Formats: sequence, structure tokens, C-alpha cells
Amino acid sequence: MKRYRLAVIPGDGIGREVIPEGIKVLQAAGRRFNFGIDTVEFPWSCAYYLQHGEMMPADGLATLRDFAAIYLGAIGDPRVPDHVSLWGLLLRIRKAFDLYANVRPIRLLEGIASPLAGRTPADVDILFVRENTEGEYSGLGGRLNAGTPHEVALQTTAFTHRATKRILTYAFDAARARRKRLAHVTKSNALQYTAVMWDEVAEDVARDYPDVQVRKLHVDAAAYQMVLHPDWFDVMVGSNLFADILTDLGAALQGSLGLAASANLDPTRAAPSMFEPVHGSAPDIAGKGIANPMAAIWTASMMLEHLGETVAAAAVFDALRQVVRSAEVRTPDLGGRGTTTQVGDAVVEALRA
Repeated sequence: MKRYRLAVIPGDGIGREVIPEGIKVLQAAGRRFNFGIDTVEFPWSCAYYLQHGEMMPADGLATLRDFAAIYLGAIGDPRVPDHVSLWGLLLRIRKAFDLYANVRPIRLLEGIASPLAGRTPADVDILFVRENTEGEYSGLGGRLNAGTPHEVALQTTAFTHRATKRILTYAFDAARARRKRLAHVTKSNALQYTAVMWDEVAEDVARDYPDVQVRKLHVDAAAYQMVLHPDWFDVMVGSNLFADILTDLGAALQGSLGLAASANLDPTRAAPSMFEPVHGSAPDIAGKGIANPMAAIWTASMMLEHLGETVAAAAVFDALRQVVRSAEVRTPDLGGRGTTTQVGDAVVEALRA
């Protein structure tokens, strides 16, 4: 029997509540489809930072490298500045392991009322591909004369031709495997260097995909059209910041941030990919047992697909859809009174059935 060794970083807040539900579903899938899930949990988090002065130990990356995948809950605590927690753990892993493809499915599942009047699951089915290692989050810049009236803050965006081409190629491949429509998000009317290069690379890559219909949209227009015409979109691709913002808009279109699954992928498989629900640590509801674990479970399905367990991945997603469709157990964000554990148990039961 094949076994997969997973590094588990529950993190902060509701991450510590939803990740156990995802693991429960992964193990149920393993029992049904004859593979094993072995987990090693790491306490790296804002709580760890408050105790040790760092989000993860110096040798943390070396520790993670030998795992099949990384399962991350959520990072964030009001006591720790967001840029400290983000750069100390999440971005550190993404950049060190070159997890350049951030993939987020935006789907309205049957049984959830769309916030857009008259829209159905057939109208909202978008795969968002986000460049995950450079662009606006390159980390280049600094502050001069800090704390004075003459303070200057500089944040430099950096795009390389190599990274731009590889993420666009990944997105075109994804579009070819789906409905053969690609929208690339840009802002080349105002960003005359970085975004113009992005557009040029997109045009160059598109020549190798004559079967894919391509649309270029400025980021502001993309946000507008996602609300008015979500059915126009199949695969969308954008730079780090643009796609970060638009995918949260996408979570609203699918009914809840509690459904926002994601994968941080190294398509070359030279390093372990990282899988995370992207709802944040939600300190306002942490500890109440009402956090929605569906994003963590959906993310677990994406992990199984990446590991090659495609049948199990489909079964997990089908079980999740069944629970959503039945509407018998739902957490408060979806209008129900169910608990985090009850939703996880319902998905496991549907998976067994």
C-alpha cells in the first residue's frame, strides 16, 4: 500500500480547527482507496513567533523538503503584524520552494444561493491561476527617514520574462484541458513596463495555443465583468497582487470565504507543493467550533489530485458536493447551525457511502 507523508502546519485561529477535519477526510479516502496518510504536525504559527521570535526555525525549510506535500491551515494573529507573519512563514515557503503556480477554483456549488441574482452553478466555474513568487510581492524596497515627516517608502515590482512565461504557459495548458477560454489580467494602460511585458509574453505564448480563445482585461475591468458576467470566464491568470484580490472576489461569488480552496504548486515537483484554505485565521470566531471546514476539505481533494490519487480526489470532492447539496449540515457562514466537526463527519460519511 502506498503511503504519503504530509507536513501539517495548522497555524493560527480556525486553521487549528479546520485542518483536523481535512485530515479526517484524507484518511477516510485512504481507507476507501487503499493508500495511507501519515502526518507530522509542526507548531509554526504566530503563537510560535510570540514564544520564539520567529515564525519557523532556521532549518524549517530543510525539514519540510522531504515531505510529499504541505497542508497549511491559516496564519495570522492580531498580536503579530501581518507582514511579519506572512513573510516569516507563508511567503518564505512559497519562494524557497519556487511554488510558482497558485491555483484557486471558483465554483458555485449546487445548493448554495449565489449572491448574484439569477446565477446558477453553470454560471460560476472559474479556475484562477496566480503567479505566486514575484511581481508585486517580490519584496524589493525599503523605507528612508522612518518616523519623520520626510519618510519615503519604496516597494518595487519585479517581473522576469522566465517567471511570466511559465505561469502563462501553465494557464494556457489549464485552459486547453478545460473549456479552451483564457482571460489574462493586466494593467498595461498605466503600468507601462511590467504589465506591457506581461502582455507581450502572453501574446507570444498564445501563438502555441491556437485552439484557446484569449481575452485581455485590465484588472479593474476584470473585477467588473466577474460580477456582471461570471459565465464569460473559464481560466483566468494574473500577477501576484491582481490575482490575490480577484480570487477573494471570486470567493464572494461562490458564496463564502469558507469555500476558498487553493494550491501552491511546483509543477516540476522538485519541492513539495503546499495546500491551504485561504479564509484566514478568523480570530473573531476561533475556538467557537463553527468555522467552515469545506475549504480545507476541498483543498485536501486538490492535494490528492496533485499526488496522483485522482479517483480519490474526485470522490472527496463529490462527497463535499453531496453535503453541500443536501443542506442538512452547514456552518453559520452558509446559514446553518452546524459545527466544524459535524460538517467533517458528514463528508466522511458521504465518502464512505
